[in-house]
Amino acid sequence: MTTSAILRAALVEQLVENGTLTDPAWSRAAAAVPRELFVGAYFVPVDGSTPTGYRAVRHHDPGWLEGIYADQTLITQLDGRTTPEDTGEQPVTGAPSSSSTLPSLVLGMWQRLGAEAGHRVLEVGTGTGYSTALGAHRLGDGNVTSIEYDARVAERAAAALRAAGYTPRLLTGDGLGGDPDGGTFDRLIATCSVRYLPMAWLHQVRPGGRILVTLSGWSYANALALLDVTGPGEATGRFLPGFTSFMIARPHDRPPRPTLALLPGEERASRIDPAKLDTWTGSWIAQLAAPSAERMGSGAQQILSDVATGSQARTVPDPAGGWTVVQRGPLRLWDQVETAVETWRAAGEPHQVGFGITVSAAGQRVWLGTEDGPGWDLPI
Repeated sequence: MTTSAILRAALVEQLVENGTLTDPAWSRAAAAVPRELFVGAYFVPVDGSTPTGYRAVRHHDPGWLEGIYADQTLITQLDGRTTPEDTGEQPVTGAPSSSSTLPSLVLGMWQRLGAEAGHRVLEVGTGTGYSTALGAHRLGDGNVTSIEYDARVAERAAAALRAAGYTPRLLTGDGLGGDPDGGTFDRLIATCSVRYLPMAWLHQVRPGGRILVTLSGWSYANALALLDVTGPGEATGRFLPGFTSFMIARPHDRPPRPTLALLPGEERASRIDPAKLDTWTGSWIAQLAAPSAERMGSGAQQILSDVATGSQARTVPDPAGGWTVVQRGPLRLWDQVETAVETWRAAGEPHQVGFGITVSAAGQRVWLGTEDGPGWDLPI
């Protein structure tokens, strides 16, 4: 066996033992697809650097292949343009904009999607093509359509898929619009996150089909949802266990803003501990309550800045105990967040599995407990 095959077999064994891989068909796909064809080079963060610096790891560098077969996300692009091949030996900075997601998450999502032989699948976000190759191996090339927004990323993925021997249908464009040819699919899987479900998806996945997607927002809190399509433009589902996050789809990302200037406003005592917003589900609750706001800060010193209206909220510790919140602008952001967190706290602070989502032409609503329970509208 080659070193690559040995490392793949070890990764599959690890994922079977920890319960990620339970379907032998997906185990075979993981053992067959050589990830190094899709990640010829990647970035790794430089420990202790501020802002975070990234060092390129290339073919034949020490640990290159072992890194590829570690169960980790590999960053392949920064700022929508910089790749490891573009850089020298010195670290570079930037915001990750494309990656090869850790294999356990990719394979776990394919299993949760419930795609079976004969199902036609639309994948939104080709990325490196590794996930696409897994789907093509399991379902057949003719049953997988994958759309990539970034033309340069799409070109690299197409070359890698050809090298690996797979020929799924590949498109370059905005996957939020679905298949431009108006195809009908049994399943849709998104490897980017969205602020709300595009209606095109709800019309291209047949009734009885499924959509697996991560919902996020301008505060970059994430939640993975599995929805059953109940009719044209309609779906309902639940959020899943775990802690899944993806880069937000570029058309859904927040617009650029000037440097934030903290301004005076009305002061009062906060009814909740601001540090609740640092927890996985707490940050998501805050995002649901203030969907056009960006969250910064941590602990007792939280900052919310509304991208749409310029409204602000910030918290500071009160020397006498508790916390003070300062708010200004047409939206009382902390009031909205505070009420949502109190609702969540009254329900026992469940993980996102305690929530569901309903989508129709009338709107998109995330709810707590049951469909008629408390909820929040998504910003469509």
